[in-house]
Amino acid sequence: MFDVAVVYLISGPVDDPTVLLGAKLTGLGVGKIVGPGGKRESDESAEEAAVREVFEEVGIVVETTDLTPIARVSYPFLGRPELSQRSHAFVARTFTGLPQASVELEPSWWPLGALPLDRMWADAALWLPRALAGEFLEATIEITRENLVAQADLTWSAFRRD
Repeated sequence: MFDVAVVYLISGPVDDPTVLLGAKLTGLGVGKIVGPGGKRESDESAEEAAVREVFEEVGIVVETTDLTPIARVSYPFLGRPELSQRSHAFVARTFTGLPQASVELEPSWWPLGALPLDRMWADAALWLPRALAGEFLEATIEITRENLVAQADLTWSAFRRD
């Protein structure tokens, strides 16, 4: 199981925030709407991977100190162990730059109250709105060959800083 990091950048007024997501253009999940992120390299922390991936995928600069952890999810891919991963998800409300497309992601802003859950990975509906609203998730979510949720074990707690 390898580690990945994903960041949900939140912008706009408190009563009408938006979140930066993007259409995945290459690799696992092509065509789905996802948060900017990717694989952690062996010499970096989850936070360092998150910062690097956000810059590589959408050209936005975020500092590790501006990341708030919202989830740590293990994804066993049933019948495809080479895809199994542990995802470290963060939010950031402080960052610089404007989103730009890359070879991996076509970014766009979405109202926080109207996430495109039907276009995201099937598990997103189980946890993403609640995590973005302020709770921390520790979970194991099994993914089938058809990229559906086979089983989910979710444990919620207050936001945390690691």
